[in-house]
Amino acid sequence: MSLRPEEAAAGLSASNDGVREPPASFGGILRSLGPGLIIAGAIVGSGELIATTKTGAQAGIALLWLIVVGCLVKVFVQIEIGRYAISHGETTLFALDRVPGPRLFGLNWVLWIWLVMMVSTIGQLGGIVGGVGQALALTFPVRHDYERAVKLPGKDEFLRLIDLEKSGTETPALQALRRRIDASGPVGSDILARLKANPKDELLDEHNHLPLLDPPTYDDRLWAGLVAVLTSLLLYFGRYSLIQNFSVVLVATFTAITVGNVIALQMTREFSLTAGELLEGFMFRAPPSSGGASPWATALATFGIIGVGATELITYPYWCLEKGYARFAGLNDNSLAWAERARGWVRVMKYDAFASMIIYTIATLAFFLMGVAVLHRQGLDPSGMRMVATLAETYVPVFGEYAKWLFLSGAIAVLYSTYLIASAGNARMITDGLRVTRLIDRHDPTTYRRVVTAWSVALPLLCFVIFTSGVNPVTLILIAGLMQAVMLPVLGISSIYFRYRLTDERLRPGPVWDACLALSSLALLVAGVYGVYATLESKGVLAWIGGWFS
Repeated sequence: MSLRPEEAAAGLSASNDGVREPPASFGGILRSLGPGLIIAGAIVGSGELIATTKTGAQAGIALLWLIVVGCLVKVFVQIEIGRYAISHGETTLFALDRVPGPRLFGLNWVLWIWLVMMVSTIGQLGGIVGGVGQALALTFPVRHDYERAVKLPGKDEFLRLIDLEKSGTETPALQALRRRIDASGPVGSDILARLKANPKDELLDEHNHLPLLDPPTYDDRLWAGLVAVLTSLLLYFGRYSLIQNFSVVLVATFTAITVGNVIALQMTREFSLTAGELLEGFMFRAPPSSGGASPWATALATFGIIGVGATELITYPYWCLEKGYARFAGLNDNSLAWAERARGWVRVMKYDAFASMIIYTIATLAFFLMGVAVLHRQGLDPSGMRMVATLAETYVPVFGEYAKWLFLSGAIAVLYSTYLIASAGNARMITDGLRVTRLIDRHDPTTYRRVVTAWSVALPLLCFVIFTSGVNPVTLILIAGLMQAVMLPVLGISSIYFRYRLTDERLRPGPVWDACLALSSLALLVAGVYGVYATLESKGVLAWIGGWFS
């Protein structure tokens, strides 16, 4: 029996010499988990630590419901795409290339959307390696330039103080901002006076004409560069087991610390959340806008990243294939034995996906509640070169002077986990894209592995170059989130197509699962459409288009 190229690359064998019976006991299933743990490691760093905490800082408790929905709703699409991978032994991009629709230059419309998302995702990793560099620059300063720069509040904090003072209401956030700016001394007072006179003041130093608030720094770039080189080396020499084990240790450690921090915050008077406030978070309402920030825009971008984002939905089957789920089921020879094995490995995959969902949901809620309880109440918003320094403030109420070291060690762990895993996953996706477009040999697994290795080395270095361009790392991460929000409904529609048209009938789920899959896909569609609308509106594109018809 001959193999299709995508089947050969997935590790299937015409002789079925890799076939293995699925575990029957719960302990055996637990020992077979792994792909979901890798995905959890990729998720916690950018979506949970940065975007979710930022959403809590901007919107307050009002968007708690969206955070929960964002974590729970995508897992059904994730499993359906994974089910197809086991059924056909086929990678995700080959599968998406089968979705009906127009083609441009021979490439399926879904893959064109994926290509745009892929470019933005590389930018996202530029933001993440920047976050790792910032954390290391604060932990192990070399020239101390970055450490000195972030001690001054950011321009957005000065503008937020001015905005809150105009409202005439004395809020805890206003008081906290005033204390922080007063602590910056004469320099802070001078900056505040200049911005009150002219909010668009570029705030250049009169002597050297460098920015007063965001001067060029080198410690964060030095560390980010070293991290990029280290990652390239790890991915060159490492394989699946290294990535899985590394991510499990890093994520488990920091998630445990973070959950403990949230519990400890509940025992303080100033930062505890009442039952009434938590209930308010499930009122399904829009958050108020404050200080020019758009909590809805951040929330929609966060919805694209939190839980399994579009990138993780696409890469999850690659990790399932590398773990061996499809190889263990064997090549589909239409026999009853194959169907039984495949059903068993699909069941293992479900355990894997739901276990990872529990992990990242707990982590997501913890980060969001910290953003609400600490940053929102103090008027802080993680952004730019102060992203990591601001996030560290969420640990200060509980851990005091040790907060900096505790948070920074954890931030380095989870951000690096995301950077490592996402670089590895993206290398596999890009290589697969080259196979789908026939730019490399589709039939040779050796070529596939060599190109994966080449991209694994190149991507971390490319992400570092993007970070050194000076783009705001939070902006890079949120842009990627919006692009993933666009891709999510496409994946939802594709998963339904796989379910009803392509997946082997003997592996198809029942009506309850179908209903959950439909609701999941509908939620992704609503979020994606509204995300595009909100983005176009916020940038004035809709008003510009309307002017042409008025």
